[in-house]
Amino acid sequence: MKAQKVGKMAIFSVGAVLFSAHAGGGFATGNQANTYYVGLGWTGIVSAIIAMLLLILTMREAMVMYNQKNLTSAKELFENLYHPFDKLEILFEIFFNIMVLMAVAAAISGAASALQQYFGFNYYACVVAVGIVVLCLTIFGASVVRMASTYMGMAILVTAIVIYGMGIMKGQNIGAILANGFMNMPKAILNAFTYAGFQCVTLPTIVACGAILPDRKSCSKAMWISFVMNAIALVLSVLMLISWKGVYGEITLPTLTSLNAMNANWMVVVYGICLLLCLISTAVTTTFGFVARFENIRVLKNVENPVKKRIIVSAFIIVVSMTISMAGLTNIIKYGYGYCGYLAIAIIIIPFLTVGVYKNYHTENVEVKEGVEVYENN
Repeated sequence: MKAQKVGKMAIFSVGAVLFSAHAGGGFATGNQANTYYVGLGWTGIVSAIIAMLLLILTMREAMVMYNQKNLTSAKELFENLYHPFDKLEILFEIFFNIMVLMAVAAAISGAASALQQYFGFNYYACVVAVGIVVLCLTIFGASVVRMASTYMGMAILVTAIVIYGMGIMKGQNIGAILANGFMNMPKAILNAFTYAGFQCVTLPTIVACGAILPDRKSCSKAMWISFVMNAIALVLSVLMLISWKGVYGEITLPTLTSLNAMNANWMVVVYGICLLLCLISTAVTTTFGFVARFENIRVLKNVENPVKKRIIVSAFIIVVSMTISMAGLTNIIKYGYGYCGYLAIAIIIIPFLTVGVYKNYHTENVEVKEGVEVYENN
């Protein structure tokens, strides 16, 4: 990998991509933080920080390997990681495809839950309605949603951070809840690995964006920037939810319920609009990427019209996701994301932080030796 200069803005932008990918609609609902951290007391804060550390270290090694070898796809990346057992790459494909379906299901379920909580509509009817909207946008308006998704993501993030600040200041008994002892530490460590694991679904996007970073040093800078951003946002979220746990209980949208209890009516409206748009945009953009991946499979080779192909694939994905979403957002995040997270620990996090580190270090040493030999020969 040839060293070249890269600007600070480029490094920051790569770190911000991982931040945006993590801080989407699923994060903003508060359900993820509530499921994996809130019940652990102060060890939940530690768990959240460990999770973000595991995530950025895994992404760094993935980016370094991707750039050192001049790879062009996630498939090539995992073949290189698993070599000489190249065929094990299929494990990542399985994880990625299942996780994408879960992400779409979670987005549809989250949007349906928001509609139910705001307007009192039937949850299952909302799931069907949101699924139809996502299908239509995927076929006819995906480009518009993709363009707007970044802005909606930033809007929900800013809104969520304001809510976290308000919630922490107005919350009650946070000291007593944080006083829990070490009994939760084993679960906290497992949850940290699990959370980091299912967040690895963003790995193909991150390595593609990180292709502009020329060396380990710049990759490290980008990921440490991302760590600070992600850890602060996640910890604030956990602290706020801990202090309002007695208010929202086991409800699907804890952040919204906590916000209602703060009597900030204007913020409830702003948050609801941003959350709903962000969840729908997540479902549309994820589905569209899935469609692009599968619209040329052999089963559809006799369908010549590309629009019909997209409709067929989109409809299949959305119907499957809608079926999964009937289980509810909490169950999707707890079990769907959870089991995908367990798989990712074994096939992504541990391999990259062991074999990946070794292979990257070996490649760097070879490049240094080759550079010295060329210098001496000249």
